[in-house]
Amino acid sequence: MLINSITFWIFFALFLIPYFALSRYKVSWQNVWLLIGSYFFYGWADWKMIPILLTSTIVFYLLGLGIGRFNNKSPQKASLLSVIGVLFGIGLLVYFKYLGFLIDEFAKLFESIGLKTNITSFQIIMPIGISFFTFKLISYVIEVHRENIKAEKDFITFASFVAFFPTIMSGPIDRPNKFLPQLGSKRLFLYDNISEGGKRILWGMFLKMCIANQLAPYTDAVFNNVSHHSTISFIVAGILYFLQMYADFCGYSHMAIGTAQVMGLKVAENFNRPFFAQNVAEYWRRWHMSLTSWITDYIFMPLNIKFRNWGNWGLYLATIINLIVIGIWHGANWTYFFFGLYHGLLLVIVTANEKKRKKIEKKYGLKKKEWYKWSRRILTFFLCMIGCILFRANSTDDISYIFSSISNGFGQLYTGGSLTVFTCGIVSAFIMLFKDYKDEYKRNIYFFHAKREYIRLISIAFCIIYILLFGELSGNSFIYFQF
Repeated sequence: MLINSITFWIFFALFLIPYFALSRYKVSWQNVWLLIGSYFFYGWADWKMIPILLTSTIVFYLLGLGIGRFNNKSPQKASLLSVIGVLFGIGLLVYFKYLGFLIDEFAKLFESIGLKTNITSFQIIMPIGISFFTFKLISYVIEVHRENIKAEKDFITFASFVAFFPTIMSGPIDRPNKFLPQLGSKRLFLYDNISEGGKRILWGMFLKMCIANQLAPYTDAVFNNVSHHSTISFIVAGILYFLQMYADFCGYSHMAIGTAQVMGLKVAENFNRPFFAQNVAEYWRRWHMSLTSWITDYIFMPLNIKFRNWGNWGLYLATIINLIVIGIWHGANWTYFFFGLYHGLLLVIVTANEKKRKKIEKKYGLKKKEWYKWSRRILTFFLCMIGCILFRANSTDDISYIFSSISNGFGQLYTGGSLTVFTCGIVSAFIMLFKDYKDEYKRNIYFFHAKREYIRLISIAFCIIYILLFGELSGNSFIYFQF
């Protein structure tokens, strides 16, 4: 049941009627219905995965209660339970996402040194959304242990936070200290929430259907058959995949945030116009923000403190580890490792040269010059586009082929596929970038939020018609569902 499918919107409409009707009564009833709806949604994808979600929720609920009880009475026991929770969450990820990969890699390693093994990998079905709800659970026990929040005593409330259906598949990754309190009060049917949430949903559908779905056939054709393509095709496909991935994931985030807003709940923002970043560090502050902030708070900061006696080298090491974790979080493939390592090295370069850059900017007054800002944005876009090629490549062999093709010249551009579909995707991408430009510079260009109502209605009607005419409505799965 994809969030951009007709099936989902039928489900959502039927879900909302009792949801708001129950707001007249106890908030606990509304949370019960929310939990039922969330498990129904998750079970629709694969009902066999429900026991894993439920078991994980029960374990962390009990751990939270234990940590909350022992925080003052017995800090050592609280610390032990917190460690158990973190290790249990990591264990879930390792087993379902990485065990088969690790078995294969160890078998290859032993064979490379002449040792024959009888080790064979086995197929493990990965629960959808495990990377997202596991991070929710880990952050919960950590925050309870740090006494930033109190342990949630109501199991229904806690389970609703973990399984919240708009975000369980692909985020954003909500923090318990911001989301759980919202479940303690009734969510009412409010026009502003319906209106603003609907606009976010509509814009997300535009990004997904008119850009991501339209560009996917070209990028898939290139990256799934690298031996048939040339350098110029890889460059074009890399640029288009960067746009596609942003439109796909940002589109999902808009729809998830909008859906939650309709329900009277606020979830974390995930993107802040990353194409306008002026360096890679700023890019990561704007891209997949809920994941970046999670990794920063729970991995980078502890490592930075641990390595502080090493000076700048400790900072650089913590940075590289941080980005490698972000890379391999996406899946068990060396391509994700090299993607993280690449961005980690870029961040180290940015950090090492920051003081020197600021001195030059101050000396020549560069920060206020538009040409300087745009040159940095273009360079950042190009560097991150290279990272997207690492991210999208199917294997390290493909990465090697792609970058070695440069020695053969640019070659001939691949122009296969439907030119009309391809053109629609490009035009739609320019509309997206134009809106981001408007938002970044706060230009007075009206869209969904014009002061005059008829302009807002025309904009909304135009967007709906555009999606129906030029969008790919077949319901392609979202890229981040695989993570």
